Parts: sequence; structure tokens; C-alpha cells
Amino acid sequence: MKANLHLGSVSGIKIIVHWTFFFLIAWIVLSELNRGGTTESILFNTALVLAVFVCVVLHEFGHALTAKRFGVNTKKITLLPIGGMASLERIPELPKQELLVTLAGPLVNVIIAIFLYFIVPIDEFMHLNFTETFESLTNYTFQSFLFYLYLVNIGLVVFNLIPAFPMDGGRILRALLAMKMNRVKATQIASGVGQFIALLFLLIGLLYNPFLIIIAFFIFLGAYGENQIVQHLELLKGHSVEEAMIINITTFNPDDSIDLVVNKIISGTENNFVVIKDHQIKGILYHKNIIENSNKNILVKDIMETTFKTVKNTDDLNDIYHIVFSEKKSFIPVLKEEKLVGVIDATNLNEYILLQAKLSS
Repeated sequence: MKANLHLGSVSGIKIIVHWTFFFLIAWIVLSELNRGGTTESILFNTALVLAVFVCVVLHEFGHALTAKRFGVNTKKITLLPIGGMASLERIPELPKQELLVTLAGPLVNVIIAIFLYFIVPIDEFMHLNFTETFESLTNYTFQSFLFYLYLVNIGLVVFNLIPAFPMDGGRILRALLAMKMNRVKATQIASGVGQFIALLFLLIGLLYNPFLIIIAFFIFLGAYGENQIVQHLELLKGHSVEEAMIINITTFNPDDSIDLVVNKIISGTENNFVVIKDHQIKGILYHKNIIENSNKNILVKDIMETTFKTVKNTDDLNDIYHIVFSEKKSFIPVLKEEKLVGVIDATNLNEYILLQAKLSS
């Protein structure tokens, strides 16, 4: 498993640097070395990228803190080589709330750009001819650093306002449309616009810049994914966990041998198991942990995970949809009056969605 860097937490939101982010730093250093860059240029460009990602984190906090005002929590903000990602528990369904949450991110970059405008002699840069501007920007000064940062924040605003999922512009378009029509139809239109823009990016990328091809796929898949999620949530509306949960399950005791679990996997179709003692859930046995330890003489309690989520049988499937699909280990015990009555996982929920789609067609 690749190690991510946890920078800390702000307002209960974890800030995570994904391990792939360090490839970006390495790429910058190697690129500078290949073109004969100096130590000064390497440090300048590395510092600039780090400063840009500070702005990206602030952008994501704009989304997260605004969402918090509407009762939507954010688990973490993850820094990736392509940008940042705030893991909101859900997107607010009320159009006005979604609009405000979405606008908050670009607004942060606008505020940063305005601040930089007043501390950097922007007018001086703007009145220089091309040669003079190039010379000024290739001098690794603090002013040129701030000017680059100013341009990047303007660029982030423009890029994020492209009306295509998963960018903010796609959500803004959906929120505005949802003020006049239902959310499903609004999402379908916004998704279609996004996929059309993706195709334009693809064509331009094929002719001029291959990097746009990557962005095109990013936009196309983001638009498709958002449309699927909204359609799934619509199908699940009004249905409870009780309707979709698995009720025929095998449980184990913490003191059972791992051999018993392995035999159950081989002879049946279950992969994950709930661990029970004195009618209380003590842990979860995940398939990966079982397989990794199948040749050891150990007990269930030695490999079970004691941190887990539970849901109630009466919970709306709409509400637990994001819990099931956002968790890497999506195997969740279902309780009725604090007693185990079943489990729900991603596979079972997907099957239920397919059945509902068939019934509604």
C-alpha cells in the first residue's frame, strides 16, 4: 500500500498529500536539470508549485467550510498532481446550497488574485513589451514569483468555471438549471454539455496539445460519473436499507480459528464476515486480511478490524449510498434496535440499483 502524507487537520478536515504528488516535484526538478537549470531556478519553480497547491488547498477549503454551514461534513482534502479534491460526504441537493458551495472555491482564488494585484506592481508588468516582460519573469525575484502566482489564480478561476463536470462550472450549471427543473434532468443536461466540451478538448488536443487529451478524458468520465450517481440516488429515493441488505450471513466469534473462516470462504460465496460476541459486534473480517493470514495459526480476533461503520435498517438508501461507495472496505453491518440483522456492501447495492432501474423502465 502506498503511503500518503498527512499534513494535519483544520476544522476536523484532514489534509492529505497523495503519494503521486511527489512525482510532480521530481518531474519539476528533473525537467530543470535536463534544460540546464540552476539551483536557483529549481528552488524557484518548486516553491512556485508548492505555493500554487497552497492556493488549491484554500480553494477546496472554500468548498468544505461553506458545505459545513449546510450540515455537510468533509472528511479530507487530498492533494494530487492534477489538483485538489475535497471529499464531501455528499453534494447538497438544494440548488441554492449547491451553487453557494460550488462558488466558494473559485471565490477564494479571486480573493487571492485581488490581494496579489495590490501587492504586486501588476500595471508595471502589463505595460512592458514582450521582451521586457520575458526578462522580468526569468529573473527569479520575489515580485516575479508573486506575479506568476497571480496569473495562476486567475487561471484556476477560468479553468474551474468551464461548465463541465467535475469542474466547479459543471456544478454551477447544474445548480442553475435545477432552479427551473428537477435535479436529474438538470444533471443530464449539464453532463451532456460537459461531454461535448470534452470532445472539443479531445479534437484540439489531437491537433495541437496532447495534454488536452488527458483533460478531455478527465472531463468526459467526470460528467458520465456525476450523471450516474444522480440517477442512482433518484432510483434509491424512498427505499430503506432493509430492502437491499443481505440477511443470510455467517458470523464468527473472536476466538474462532482462522481455518474455520478460510473453509467458509472456500465452501461458500461470502468473502467478508462480522465478528460477534455476547450479541455485540466486535469487529469485521475483511477478505484481504483473511487471505494474507490464511497460512498462520491465529485466531479471528488477531486479524479482525475493530473500527467500522454501522447503519440502521430504517436508514434511507439515499443517505448511505455515499458511505458504501466512498469506503474502500464497503462492508457495513446493519442494526435493528442495536442487534445485527444483516449487512450491506457495494456489490449488493449495485445489484439493487440495477433491479430498480429495470422495474422503473
